[in-house]
Amino acid sequence: MTTSNRPLLLGWFSTGRGEGSRGLLLAALDAIGSGRLNARIEFVFTNREKGQAEGSDQFISLVKSRGMPVVNLSSQQFRRAHGNVPWEDLRDAYDREAMKRLEQYRPDLVVNAGYMLIAPLLCRRYNMVNLHPALPGGPKGTWQQVIWELIARYADETGAMVHVVTEAVDEGPALTYCRFSLRGPSWAPLWAEAADRPVPDLMKAPGQDLPLFKAIRHAGLVRERPLLVETLRAVADGRLDVTKAGARRPLELTHEVEAVAKARPYSA
Repeated sequence: MTTSNRPLLLGWFSTGRGEGSRGLLLAALDAIGSGRLNARIEFVFTNREKGQAEGSDQFISLVKSRGMPVVNLSSQQFRRAHGNVPWEDLRDAYDREAMKRLEQYRPDLVVNAGYMLIAPLLCRRYNMVNLHPALPGGPKGTWQQVIWELIARYADETGAMVHVVTEAVDEGPALTYCRFSLRGPSWAPLWAEAADRPVPDLMKAPGQDLPLFKAIRHAGLVRERPLLVETLRAVADGRLDVTKAGARRPLELTHEVEAVAKARPYSA
């Protein structure tokens, strides 16, 4: 998507709710700073403003501390200004306003990394990809929903993928993926602890403090970050063409992700 040695120009979309969103951004910035990723983040867009939530406040502060432009458009305030009508009636209007605020930027690729809104017009304007915490064909929804479904399925493995954003949530063609096992000596006692109770009961108590839930989340986080970076490297190096997603089988990056995760482990 780039020519010669020109950096891949990135737009970055995130709601910035927590550690996962900050970790993804930091992973990309670290790869850019070390020279492993020939890219530049042109702007960071968030659908929150300072003062709305602690997590997004930390995310916005991080972006500003790295000297990157922050483009804010609070979806909460946008809905309030439009009489609190159902959000599905505002998606196009919100996207149009977002595009006005982003007119000066011309990214080669836009990355959704923890962006919690459907983007019906934005995904037509930009080449836009999203990181999803499941294998192609796996559970859909938020990372919490994915983990509970994996537990309910008694899944043998899971992973993460980067896919093209479409109006259908989590349905765009996969670009890349990595996989990891949920079986083995370290996993067996975690599954055994959860085996005697139905998932709806586990969701009530202990909820996300369930050791199995926490272990799946941790294992996913330490791989999602290098998967996103390795995907962006493949695009920047010309090895992967986002516009041809769906016409080719997704690229498995398990080997590359595991190598990076072991060499540069991310705390979760």
